[in-house]
Amino acid sequence: MCGRCRSGRCYTEWGSKTPDFPSRAIGEHGIFPTVFQIARRQMPDAEIGCLYEWDGIKYLVDTLAMNYHAQAPDFQKHPEALADMAAEYIKTKKPTLAAICFDNPDHSGHTDGHDTPGYYATLKQLDVYVGRIIDALKEAGIYDNTAIIITADHGGIDKGHGGRTMMEMETPFIISGKGIRKGGEFKESMMQYDVAATIAALLGLEQPQVWVGRPMTQVIEER
Repeated sequence: MCGRCRSGRCYTEWGSKTPDFPSRAIGEHGIFPTVFQIARRQMPDAEIGCLYEWDGIKYLVDTLAMNYHAQAPDFQKHPEALADMAAEYIKTKKPTLAAICFDNPDHSGHTDGHDTPGYYATLKQLDVYVGRIIDALKEAGIYDNTAIIITADHGGIDKGHGGRTMMEMETPFIISGKGIRKGGEFKESMMQYDVAATIAALLGLEQPQVWVGRPMTQVIEER
């Protein structure tokens, strides 16, 4: 099992399609306010999208707040499909906010095992796909005005899926681009739900009072 908490939405059972505990607040689309929902409310003309490999993602984001969301075909048969879809979406729509969710690293961790040659081979291939997305941003002419965040939902030991050790709970947070300080590493504490708060800060969005996430302002250049 893997628990997923998003600032008030609590998913405790694997495969949950609705929160297992009631949300503290409900937005206009019937779920806890996500960064996609507040972006839609405060930036009504923005292009917002989400592309993903794992179909469970669509239950964790507010698809009603988006212009576009789509699932890529089976990555084991079509490993480049999501990267292709993301590149095409970026070049044609030039989104203000987009989430591109790759499932293959997670799958590799649970089949090959975390911290194994097979797992790192998957990450190497993922690096190629990230490069293609960056190339698409450049081709679309929006690269210089874009901030890119790379993160994950959990770590891992052996072939497990979540747990109570730091190896399983710690996740990467890599951020670069428009408005982001160049180089370095920050030592302050950060939680997974702080990612949404940081995105909101970069977009100049007012954060809902019910959110507990904190923007990582130490990574943002002074304006």
